[in-house]
Amino acid sequence: MNEPQTDEPRVSSNRVRNLSVTDLGITPPSPPGGGGAATGASIPSPPDAPKPLDPADPLLQTIQRLLQRFGGVIFVGPPGTSKTYFAQAAAVALAQNISRVRFVQFHPSYQYEDFVQGYVPNKSGSGFTLAAKHLLQMCEAAEGESTTYVIVIDELSRGDAARIFGEALTYVEKTKRNFLFSLASGDELSIPPNLVFLATMNPFDRGVDDVDAAFERRFAKIAMDPDPAICRLFLDDAGMATGLADRVISFFRWVNEEAASVTPQAALGHTFFLAIEDEADLRELWTHQLRFFFEKAFRLDQRGHAEVVTHWEQIFAATSGGAEGGGGGSTGGSAAPLFDTGGAADGGNSGAADEVTPDAPGAESPEGGPNATIGGGDEQPAA
Repeated sequence: MNEPQTDEPRVSSNRVRNLSVTDLGITPPSPPGGGGAATGASIPSPPDAPKPLDPADPLLQTIQRLLQRFGGVIFVGPPGTSKTYFAQAAAVALAQNISRVRFVQFHPSYQYEDFVQGYVPNKSGSGFTLAAKHLLQMCEAAEGESTTYVIVIDELSRGDAARIFGEALTYVEKTKRNFLFSLASGDELSIPPNLVFLATMNPFDRGVDDVDAAFERRFAKIAMDPDPAICRLFLDDAGMATGLADRVISFFRWVNEEAASVTPQAALGHTFFLAIEDEADLRELWTHQLRFFFEKAFRLDQRGHAEVVTHWEQIFAATSGGAEGGGGGSTGGSAAPLFDTGGAADGGNSGAADEVTPDAPGAESPEGGPNATIGGGDEQPAA
């Protein structure tokens, strides 16, 4: 006997109500070109791609030269030195089309099954299917093509690179391209010569010492150092007063040439100063980022941290005494504290719980354009 039709919500056998997008009041997106609702999950957009590097840019020319000998290139530098930005800009320039670029990010939970090949649950909810992941997909796409394909790996040292690449590690090497080898599943794979790898790495991450030596040997490295010229470009573009900008650059140089020579973790990238216009912006930058950055770098060196604070205060010395107007400075009289150090100078708050991570994706996108770091890109890389 057929059950009577009812307007009651459809319920599965385990009494969990199945909701459609319509039930949730969501309008399904239309596919490109119009024509009704999308029938599946939308394809995620790639990260905001910067303008491709100019073919004459020394950084791009260095990368192209290195890729003739190595399987990939790693951009190495402290937080805020535009590593991610230039890896993306170089990738788009090499591939000449963003559709031939794949962006991934390593992290402690990232595994071989996420990058090479792994089992995924069937949509029916019953059983699993062996699926090709990023490496296999890009190898298949690049096979037989004359154009360059690029995999960009952000935060390389945050994952176990040798474990993630697995048996493919050997065949990333330039001299072993097109060699057939077996994956853990028994499937065979070869890495085509027109698939290249660009990666970023902070040399002071805890995972750096654990990066497999055999993996590193197959990649060239380019140093991405803090650049006073780019920092000054950011300040000028933001409209900062000349005198104030001079003192900021003086601090920037001191930190990266003096403090960082003793405490390498104190190296400060130029993108921290992107869109910083006046003293109010500088105080906010200290309160919400630099304070925690330096507390972490000097957690075992209170004297060194106090010296950083002293040099930072000198940025505001002229305006606090009334010598220079504008920029939100003090108008004179008894000078109040220019910013809250949170007791850091005398070993107070460690700042660990509120630490801001400045090297997030998007934080390394200098608006000054990719040609701004010609000096950094032209350094001699270490193989």
